[in-house]
Amino acid sequence: MPFRKIALVALLTCLTCFGARAEDKVFKVGATPTGIPFTFLDTKTNTIQGVMVDLIEAIAKDAGFKVEVEGMTFSTLIPSLTANKIDIISAAMYITPARKEVIDFSGPVYTYGEGLIVPKADSKDYKEFADLKGEAVGAQKGTAYVDPLQKTGLFSDVKIYDNIPAILADVNTGRLKAGFADKPILAYNIKQGTFPDVRLVNSYVSTITGSLGIGVRKSDGELLAKIDASLDKLRKDGTVGKILAKWGLD
Repeated sequence: MPFRKIALVALLTCLTCFGARAEDKVFKVGATPTGIPFTFLDTKTNTIQGVMVDLIEAIAKDAGFKVEVEGMTFSTLIPSLTANKIDIISAAMYITPARKEVIDFSGPVYTYGEGLIVPKADSKDYKEFADLKGEAVGAQKGTAYVDPLQKTGLFSDVKIYDNIPAILADVNTGRLKAGFADKPILAYNIKQGTFPDVRLVNSYVSTITGSLGIGVRKSDGELLAKIDASLDKLRKDGTVGKILAKWGLD
């Protein structure tokens, strides 16, 4: 075979290899290990599970790419994405104007507001922030609740915690008067019975509502388009509803 033909065959073979590798690309997904039922560490399998894991895996299957889910603290998700340590955020993260300045989000996945927890021995029917004036309250670092709580000027202190179970633990032992966090996550944790001396205040009215979205870098428009297309398809065919129902969400 002439040298030129050999070279051409070699080049085509090489390009085919590169193409196969591109199609087999695995996108790293950041998720928190403490956001049950949205994302949490399953100690039996040592893997991250939950609503947002099921969802991104269903999206990946439909869109034709692969994902690998990694656990990390909530406050490190966006820095890890912008630093190219992960490619996708699929966790209990609100779509907010401030976050949209840094990263892009898919369409809304699920909407809810903050919940209020107090020690079970406290039977008062709290309805709003003002009912806890002068008290120390807690919130999770990096969440949409921190700034609004601090800006009210109502509380003696807004203690910042790395994760929601830490807030629940301090309320459970009476070290903290009250805590604010994602209502579905608080409700799910309390239902498991891990924090028996904590009460979710049913009379409280959420004021910081938001919708969860899947996050990507602003430079990954093509990936976002695939995610949105599959999310829309899975919403219409009932897959999203089934995933939510599996984890006890409406």
